[in-house]
Amino acid sequence: MSPSKQGHCLCGAVQVQVDGLADEISACFCDLCMRFGGGLQMGIEAKPDTVRITGPVKSHRSSALAERAWCDDCGSPIWFRYVAGRDHGYLELSPGLFSNAGDARLTRVVYADRYPDGYWIEGHSVAHISQRDYEAKNPHLNDGVVP
Repeated sequence: MSPSKQGHCLCGAVQVQVDGLADEISACFCDLCMRFGGGLQMGIEAKPDTVRITGPVKSHRSSALAERAWCDDCGSPIWFRYVAGRDHGYLELSPGLFSNAGDARLTRVVYADRYPDGYWIEGHSVAHISQRDYEAKNPHLNDGVVP
């Protein structure tokens, strides 16, 4: 966990301050993340009680378990958060909110077997986790999926 970090969306209307932002980035290639993120979605875990966000944020309940939020002025992604299920309260913030991605590094890619043709992410210590392996450890993800 890092010391306090400040960030903002593309237009600056949404301001973010986090005490103790994680130092690892997770990327996801599931269908919902790809559609929302335009190719993949990345996030840095933060404890909800350490996050302060101001500005015009809108959110969408993208599944039975989670919501995604963005700046209502410029469209920058702000967060991914579980709002139900066993991971209720889990929060990931968009790395793009912070200078140098909050000094975090990419450590895992989930749904790695779902990369679109022509995509591949490499790097030191980047774990590639298949859909089957990820869902085997997280079977609740498919419960009551809302399109």
